[in-house]
Amino acid sequence: AAMFGDRTVPGAHLESLWRGARGALGEPKSCQTGKISTAEAAVQAYTTQDAGVQTDQSGNAGRDFQQEAQVDYANLLSFLQRVEDAVVKELNKNWKSRAFDGFEVNWTDQNETVLCLHTLSYPAAQEQNLQVTSVSWNATGSVVACSYGRLDDGDWNTEKSYVCTWNLDRRGLNPQRPDLVVDVPSSVMCLAFHPSQPSLVAGGLFSGEVVVWDTSRREDPVIWRTGMTDDTHTDPVYQVTWVPDTKPRNPGQLWSVSTDGKILVWREERGGRLALAAGFAMVARQIPRSTQLKKFAQSEAAVGVTSLSFSPFDPRVFVVGVEGGYSLRCSTAAEVLALHRPGSSVPLRAPAELAFSPHGGPVYSVSCSPFHRQLFLASFPPRNLFLSCGTDGQVHLHSMLQAEPLVSLQLSKKYLFCVRWSPVRPLLFAAASGEGDERFCPAGDVHLVDLEKSSQKPALSLTQAAAERPVYCLEFNSRQSRLLAAGDAAGTVRVWQLSSDFTEQGPREMNRLEQLASEIMD
Repeated sequence: AAMFGDRTVPGAHLESLWRGARGALGEPKSCQTGKISTAEAAVQAYTTQDAGVQTDQSGNAGRDFQQEAQVDYANLLSFLQRVEDAVVKELNKNWKSRAFDGFEVNWTDQNETVLCLHTLSYPAAQEQNLQVTSVSWNATGSVVACSYGRLDDGDWNTEKSYVCTWNLDRRGLNPQRPDLVVDVPSSVMCLAFHPSQPSLVAGGLFSGEVVVWDTSRREDPVIWRTGMTDDTHTDPVYQVTWVPDTKPRNPGQLWSVSTDGKILVWREERGGRLALAAGFAMVARQIPRSTQLKKFAQSEAAVGVTSLSFSPFDPRVFVVGVEGGYSLRCSTAAEVLALHRPGSSVPLRAPAELAFSPHGGPVYSVSCSPFHRQLFLASFPPRNLFLSCGTDGQVHLHSMLQAEPLVSLQLSKKYLFCVRWSPVRPLLFAAASGEGDERFCPAGDVHLVDLEKSSQKPALSLTQAAAERPVYCLEFNSRQSRLLAAGDAAGTVRVWQLSSDFTEQGPREMNRLEQLASEIMD
């Protein structure tokens, strides 16, 4: 047999004396200890008591205070009776005094100087020697746009141009890197943001076309355009203007003017098309004549339109500037058809009602006042005022009720390209010039004229660009009234911060405007 082998034997069993002893005592047979007794004790006292932190006023202290407040009424009455006549005399003198006329308390921080906040440009446009032809602020007042093109000699038709925008509230603003750059195949002559939809901006091209861009669309911002049809302008478009619709979310009508003599009204249609809704035409023979004014030529020739401005108080009334040197008051309610204007899909009407005293050359800009006389009589039309400027270097201040200007101011020896009325100061306007008058500022290109101070010279002239670099356009910011943007022939846009003198209305300023508006010649 082998010495070693596998074998199974029964297991061993040992009784537990501990379990037996515990079982005999009737105690639980468990390896856990017995239940632990616990008790809760609050750490906060359950009773509270208020204690005053101020000491009680003693009776003596109260009596002392009452003694200090005692007044000798007999002596006080005697004093007031002695000085009564003198005080009343001085109060009456102060009440009648005009020493503080024009003074208005202002608790806001005062900005005493005019500063250039930003100098914006697009290097690619400057490399092509393109000029800033127009500037516009969007509805929020935070974004400024400019159009690039040419207003002097050049191959306008084939030259590529741009529309650029900058958000001035954006952190890390790069003045030479616009937030949006839109390439345009033709020179852009004018630009206008929509008054309530911040991303919509319209432009007029040298080709005669009108285009609307949506700046929120980066890839393909063109949303509407007129295309080149029989209705399209045949000359460059020099101004576009939005006329809002009363219906919400409706962009309204878009007006355009051109040196082809037509004023066209566009509406949107499906498919990204702008369709002609209405139109007007300026024909020399249909311009109203006055014995005081030089007569227009008796012909059916078109009168080129360069600028347009609507009355803010009567949507039927607008003013245009024309190449012949005149400003014309017009009406949207005109019913007379324009002479021999074939090719249009809608009848064109003759809108001119009154011709104003002419400038010495073409009128480049007109601007209706956003203010008018406070007293309005239903039987008498409001005396709306407007400004005009042109190649003679003069600004004319007109009432719409008379042909002769109320004020004529020589600001420059060269052209004035743009004039704009302040949106917050009734007696302030700005003008953009080709060169400043040596009497005021030899290199001044942006002139601020305060009629409250003088109707003969600007209150301030700002140097915008180098010599022989005219300022072509400027716009006040209606949302942020201290900002004024101006574009020049060097391809730059300067954003000026105006001082408090130019942004705060004086207490009698409206009265002075009323006086100007009332100076109508019999």
